[in-house]
Amino acid sequence: MDVPAAHASQYRDLRLDACRGLALWFIFVDHIPDNALAWLTLRNYGFSDTSEVFVFVSGYTCMLAYGGALREQGWLTTAVRALRRGWEIYAAFLVLLIAYFALVWIIGGDRYLDETNTAVFFHYPGATIVRVLALQFAPVNTDILLTFAILHLTFPALLWLMTHTATATLGLSFLLYLMVQIFDWHVPAWPRGEPYFNPFAWQFLFVIGAWYAYEGTAKLRPVLKSRMLLILAIVYLLFSLVVALSWQFKALEGLIPAAVTNSIYPIYKSHLAPVRLLHFLSLALVVSRLAPPEWHGPVRPLMVATIRCGENSLSIYCLGVLLSLVAHVILVEFSAGFAMQLAVSIAGIAVMVLAATLLTWESRFDRRGPKLF
Repeated sequence: MDVPAAHASQYRDLRLDACRGLALWFIFVDHIPDNALAWLTLRNYGFSDTSEVFVFVSGYTCMLAYGGALREQGWLTTAVRALRRGWEIYAAFLVLLIAYFALVWIIGGDRYLDETNTAVFFHYPGATIVRVLALQFAPVNTDILLTFAILHLTFPALLWLMTHTATATLGLSFLLYLMVQIFDWHVPAWPRGEPYFNPFAWQFLFVIGAWYAYEGTAKLRPVLKSRMLLILAIVYLLFSLVVALSWQFKALEGLIPAAVTNSIYPIYKSHLAPVRLLHFLSLALVVSRLAPPEWHGPVRPLMVATIRCGENSLSIYCLGVLLSLVAHVILVEFSAGFAMQLAVSIAGIAVMVLAATLLTWESRFDRRGPKLF
């Protein structure tokens, strides 16, 4: 992560793909309701979860890819490439929803309409399609793609601002995030409420990733190497661990003073609550210190599998959403025992790895894409 954006075209940080691939596995497991294997993921051990990983890494890699190409290809080509990626996410979102609606219809039974937030589509298909096209409606577990499409479609404007005044851009992004926390700013969703991932809030983490790739690495290097900062990050992670476990184990509630709970609750995921943001940044600091850029550890089959999924993240995320719905139906209709939970979780991850491997293999013949070796 110490490589400047100007040289991004010759560099790909495999740690990013590995983290993103592992996040995809975690998201799939978490998307299966009442899955005991969710205790292996991040969400039960702190304020943040794998959603923050995705958004930060997306902002970071966008700046590496498009910021690095800006000097060589110019504004027009770079903007077109960025918009094309935004269009790919938008198109993937639409295709995923078609497959999602079809899968719910094939499964049958009204019991899954409310669980998947698809009842409104089957009752008002025309109005729902219009709202989907306008990025105002998303079924369960597809919400983050809606926000991703918005962030990527607006990235050319962010890139222009970042190249002119990066620090001011980060400040403006923080100001918008602050307005969300104070005045509840949000874009409207349909038929009511707001998106599960409020773009006004989550854009800040996206911009942090872009800013860090653009100039933050050099500016923050002395700070991030501070032993005191590392200790503070670990202490905060331990604090959030105790709080998160207290949500599951009542015996731990007494360890959290009332003044602390009153100051941190409610922890809104849609608004990217400050305690979630701070938890992710602390986690990112600790992970980066444990896996520095100059580390050249052995590449094991499991690591290869996570990297394959990470470098095909959009397609694998969409596949994971559908697989999690199938896994949920299997658990409801046949057996919800731990053995079945283990079986559907492992089978789903195996399908994701196989699909990612095929996509990477196909990319070698069809287009220039990320390569492991």
